[in-house]
Amino acid sequence: MSARFPVARPRRLRRTSALRRLAAETRLAPADLVLPMFVKEGLAEPHPIPSMPGVFQHTRDSLRKAAHEAAEAGVGGVILFGVPAVKDAVGSAGDDPDGVVQTAVRDLKADLGDTLVVMTDLCLDEFTDHGHCGIVTESGHIDNDATLERYAAVAAAQAAAGSDVVAPSGMMDGQVAAIRAALDAAGHPELPILAYSAKYASAFYGPFRDAAECAPVFGDRSTHQQDPANADESLREVLLDLEEGADMVMVKPAGAYLDVVRRVRDTVDVPVAAYQVSGEYAMIEAAAERGWLDRERAIDESLLSIRRAGADIVLTYWAVEAARRLGELRTGR
Repeated sequence: MSARFPVARPRRLRRTSALRRLAAETRLAPADLVLPMFVKEGLAEPHPIPSMPGVFQHTRDSLRKAAHEAAEAGVGGVILFGVPAVKDAVGSAGDDPDGVVQTAVRDLKADLGDTLVVMTDLCLDEFTDHGHCGIVTESGHIDNDATLERYAAVAAAQAAAGSDVVAPSGMMDGQVAAIRAALDAAGHPELPILAYSAKYASAFYGPFRDAAECAPVFGDRSTHQQDPANADESLREVLLDLEEGADMVMVKPAGAYLDVVRRVRDTVDVPVAAYQVSGEYAMIEAAAERGWLDRERAIDESLLSIRRAGADIVLTYWAVEAARRLGELRTGR
């Protein structure tokens, strides 16, 4: 008579919330989260962004308050985007020592020290009057090498202000090498680079462009951001950035590109970040406002999916809210 073996019953480990937590394969912690923040020069009070409920263009003072709240919640870091009072063709405000981002970095480092990581987005679109990520030629094209010179200057200015991590997002060829050389020459060889290595020409950036006031005046960014049809290209971009000196790499957006997050995670041995972008945020907020889905569950599920795909760091506008909820779960409140 053949031996009888018990039938496996996976549901046994799903029976209670405590068992589900114990057996969870993927965990999310406040320190995994980075909060994108917008600071605008000349504002008298925080300005709500209609397409991103709960997100603001900050004043200098309200940015400091919001960063304190992020630190208290245990969020791992913030990343700063600046909106200057004056824009021009070359984005002069980007490397102005007293520019909006540099001033904000000095404020946050003075207030918070090393309590959380202060990152700075490194691009020109927020500072140019045409809204493109680089220097535009008379024919309307982006001059790659002239743009690299500007990125190098912005990197040096952000480093001098005290940025903990610079995050180049322009997707220019050779940008990481140019920035690494500029940082080293300026006496900042220790400053890490988080490269937006796989940044797609996505429809999900619309609300961000409202917040950063950086929509292109003409054309689009398809000549330098990646085609959504391509995944192998992302790996080439990631490996190039690492060869040039990147310390961490990013996939943006996150939700529609989880396959790319996983492929990058399986390929590299450095921290992988993924940016849950403004359109992803806006869709869930809009659907929840209409009662079409459970808001908190949708937020938590979306963040877990990014971690499950392999991201070590998640940039999300829900960073503080999610961190607080995770803290309550941990303490049982």
